[in-house]
Amino acid sequence: MNICKTIIEVRDVLQGIRSEGKSIGFVPTMGALHQGHLSLIQASKENCDFTIASIFVNPTQFNNPEDLKNYPKTLDEDVEKLIGAECDVLFLPDGQEIYPSKPQLKISFDGIADQLEGEFRPGHFDGVALVVSKLFNIIQPNHAFFGQKDLQQFFIVKSLVDQLNYPIQLNMVSTARESNGLAMSSRNMRLSAAERSDAALLHQSLRMAQERLLQGGNIKLVKEEVQELFDVSERLALEYFEIINTDDFKTTDATKEKKKVALCIAANIGQVRLIDNLMLIS
Repeated sequence: MNICKTIIEVRDVLQGIRSEGKSIGFVPTMGALHQGHLSLIQASKENCDFTIASIFVNPTQFNNPEDLKNYPKTLDEDVEKLIGAECDVLFLPDGQEIYPSKPQLKISFDGIADQLEGEFRPGHFDGVALVVSKLFNIIQPNHAFFGQKDLQQFFIVKSLVDQLNYPIQLNMVSTARESNGLAMSSRNMRLSAAERSDAALLHQSLRMAQERLLQGGNIKLVKEEVQELFDVSERLALEYFEIINTDDFKTTDATKEKKKVALCIAANIGQVRLIDNLMLIS
């Protein structure tokens, strides 16, 4: 696997790949890789001739400085995992390479970025959009792969691609889960064994709510039932549980366009904030 640390290096490598008529798949990450990331690499390899991943912990998307400070960094292990997954290139820039000066450009979204994560993490999606637009301009992939766990992020990036006319096919890959149903996340590394076990409640709540709603359950009662599950938990505090339409991420009654309805949840356990989601109809 080739490791490129500068924009000039990576563009030079990819220019040669394009000259051979090969398709390029891109998996952007912030490191601390797990099986969920590797499933994105696998999806890229299945759909593209050449796969490139990036590792860059993007400071502009953290609204909490402590969260940025505590974000796990496991570069040596990440490189080994990417080699094992047969990734072709790793783009590994430092902060100066991506932001040679203080960012003055701001990309913001009306509507979709104001809900859920946008409400609880002000400015988060502005930072995501900025770094993704930079990476797309640097890499210029044919395909890009994102995990369903960050569902709202996927649709933010989709809006970015649509509005800026990027010639990139976005691919959403199903959430990889631990044996107890907990969505795989780099943040899970910060959980104790007991916390990791208790955190399975997020997925259990989603599955319960999904079943109730598909049986015609009342949304208000379903939301109350989810809240009750967290009320009796010793470690978990529910931040939100919402039933939304993926067109705008606003709440919905779940009776129309069911294939666009998603159940989204966020909760805090100790110092760690976790999110998860399920589509109402898989």
